[in-house]
Amino acid sequence: MVDHLSALGGVRASGPSALLRSLGRITPLGVINAILVSALIAPIIAVFLAAMVDSGDLWVHLLETVMPRYVANSLLLMFGVAVVSLLFGVSTAWVVTRYDFPARSIVEWMLLLPAAIPAYLIAYTYTDFLEYAGPVQVTLRAIFGWQNARDYWFPEIRSMEGAWLVMGAVLYPYVYMMARSAFLLTPASFFEIGMVSGRSLFWSVGLPLARPAIIAGLALVLMETLSDFGTVEYFAIETLTLGIFNVWLGMNSLAAAAQISIVAFLFVVGLLAVELRARASRSYIDTGKRSASLPAVKTRGWRSVGCLAVCLIPIAAGFVLPVGILLTFVAGGQSTAFNSAVLTAATNSFMLAIAVALTVMAVATITSLYSTYRAGPLLKQVTAVSAIGYAFPGTILAIGVLTVGTSFDAATDWLSLAVFGEPHGGWIAGSLALVVIACSVRFQAIGYGAMTSGLGRISPNLVQASRTLGHTFGETVWTIVIPLVKKSLLAGALLVFVDVMKELPMTLLLRPFNYETLATYVYQFAKDE
Repeated sequence: MVDHLSALGGVRASGPSALLRSLGRITPLGVINAILVSALIAPIIAVFLAAMVDSGDLWVHLLETVMPRYVANSLLLMFGVAVVSLLFGVSTAWVVTRYDFPARSIVEWMLLLPAAIPAYLIAYTYTDFLEYAGPVQVTLRAIFGWQNARDYWFPEIRSMEGAWLVMGAVLYPYVYMMARSAFLLTPASFFEIGMVSGRSLFWSVGLPLARPAIIAGLALVLMETLSDFGTVEYFAIETLTLGIFNVWLGMNSLAAAAQISIVAFLFVVGLLAVELRARASRSYIDTGKRSASLPAVKTRGWRSVGCLAVCLIPIAAGFVLPVGILLTFVAGGQSTAFNSAVLTAATNSFMLAIAVALTVMAVATITSLYSTYRAGPLLKQVTAVSAIGYAFPGTILAIGVLTVGTSFDAATDWLSLAVFGEPHGGWIAGSLALVVIACSVRFQAIGYGAMTSGLGRISPNLVQASRTLGHTFGETVWTIVIPLVKKSLLAGALLVFVDVMKELPMTLLLRPFNYETLATYVYQFAKDE
C-alpha cells in the first residue's frame, strides 16, 4: 500500500515536468510545426464558431421544410453507393487474389483506373449517352419502331439510382484496394483450416478477417459521397452538400450553411467511429512459422471467362465506357473548340494542382518529421489531428477557410491602419491563395499519411547512428531520411495532384472572379445543358 501511495505521489509531484516532456523541447522546428498545425486546425474550429452565430428564423425554416429531405437523401445516397462499391470492390478483390486467370496481372491494376475519373464527369457522359435524345434510345426507337417515350420504358439516369451507379463505379477502388491488401495479408494457414473444416473460404475466412479493412475503405467512399457536389447538383438530388451551397449562395446566410455543415460533420464523425470500431473489434495473430498468402487457383474455360467478366464490368462502367463516350463525342465534332479558354482552364488546373501538391508535401514533411523524431506524446496526437481535413466535405472546409481568411484580412487591415494610417486591402479572401490553402487543408491527410508511412519504415538506428557521428538533426534529415522517403513523398504528391485536378466544390466556392479550372469549366457547360 505504501508503495502504491508513493507512486501516486510521484505522479502528482512530477505532473508539470511530465507535461513538459509530453510537449517536447521548444525548437525552431517545433515553432514552425506549431504554426502549421494551428493553421490546419483553424478552419475546422472556424466552422463551429460560424455555426454559433444566430441565423434568425432561417434555421427553423430549414428544419421545417428541407432539412429532413436533405438528411434522407444523403442517407439514401450513401446506402446505394455503399452497396455498389462493396459489390464491385470486394468481388474484384477476391477474384484477383484467389484465382489465376488470363490477363490477371493487367486487370488487377486496371481496376484502379476509375479512381482517376471525377464522378461528375461520368454523370455528364452517361446522361448524354442514355438520355432520350442520346444514341442508345435513338437506336432502340429506330430498331423497334417506337415513336415517343410513351411507347416504351427506359431507366432514368438522372435519378437516385443513377447516382448510385455513377458514384459507385468511380469510388469502388477505395474498397478494392483495402480488401485486396487484406486478402493478400491473410496467412495461408487460416485458409487451410477452412479447407479442412469444409467451410467456404470467402464467407467463413476471407471476408470476416478482411472486414475491418473493407469498412475502412467503405468509410472513405461514404465520405467522398457525402462531400460530392457535381453529381448531386446535376442529378438534382438534394443532399446536405447541395443544401450548403443553396443556403450559402442562394440565401446569403453563412451561419445557416455552417449549421448544415455541422450536421454533415456528425455524419463524418459517425463514419469515423464505425471505422475505428471495426479496426478495434477484429484482430488475429498467426502462430504459424509461415505467413505467406494462399496461392491463387489456376482457372480454365468458363471459370476464366467468369473471373474476367467480374473484373471487366466495373472497369467498363467506371472507365472504359465514359472515356469511350467522350472520345466518340470528340471524333464526331461535338466537343467545344480547343480555344484559349480551354487552354487557360487547363493551365490553371495544372498550376493549382502543382501548388497544392508542393504545399501539402512541404507541410506534411515538416509535421511528420517533427511528430516522428521531436514531438512528445501530446504534440504527436495534436499533429495527427491537424491532418483530418480529408474527413470533412469540401463545402465544410470552404466555410472554415473563408472565415479564417476574412478574419486574417480584418486583422491585417486593422494593423495596417494603426501603423501606416491606411488599410492594405484583402490579401487572402477572394484570392487564389484561399483556394490553395483550402485544398491544402483538405488533402493534408494524404501527404501526412504518405510521409508517416515512409518514416515508419526507417530504422531508428540509422538516425541515431548519424547523430552519434556528430551530424546535426537537419543534416541527418537531408542526407539520410529524405532520400529514404523519396518514393513516399512522390507518391503523396501524385495523389494530391490527382485529387486537386478533380476538386470541384471548394474551387467553385472560393475561386477568384474570372478564374476557371477544368473542373469548373466543365461544370459550367453541364449546368447550361
